[in-house]
Amino acid sequence: MISKITFATALLATSCFGATWTGKISDSACGASHAKMRAAHADLRSDKDCALACIKSGSKYVLLSKAKVFQIDNQNLDDLQKYAGQNVTLTGKLTGDSIEVTSIVAK
Repeated sequence: MISKITFATALLATSCFGATWTGKISDSACGASHAKMRAAHADLRSDKDCALACIKSGSKYVLLSKAKVFQIDNQNLDDLQKYAGQNVTLTGKLTGDSIEVTSIVAK
C-alpha cells in the first residue's frame, strides 16, 4: 500500500511541477559543438557568443542533455539568452522532443 501511495505522489508531483533535465543551452544550428562556427568567425569568443549570434540569425534555442537535443517551445523566455552556452538545470513539461520551460538555473 505504501509503494502505491509513493508512486501516486511522485506521479502527481511530476505532472504538476514538470520534469528536470541537466544540460547545455545551445542553438539549433550548432547543436552540440560550436567549434566549426567559432573557427569561421574570430569574433565569437565563447559558446555563448556563438549561440546568441546563431539565434540572431534565425536559429532556435535548444537543450543538449545526455547526447539528445530537445527543442524549446517558449523561445522568448529571457533566461534562455541569459544562460546561452552554459550548463544548466532546466525544469519544464516535455511533449515529444520539445520542452516548455518553466525555470532555468545555472549548474
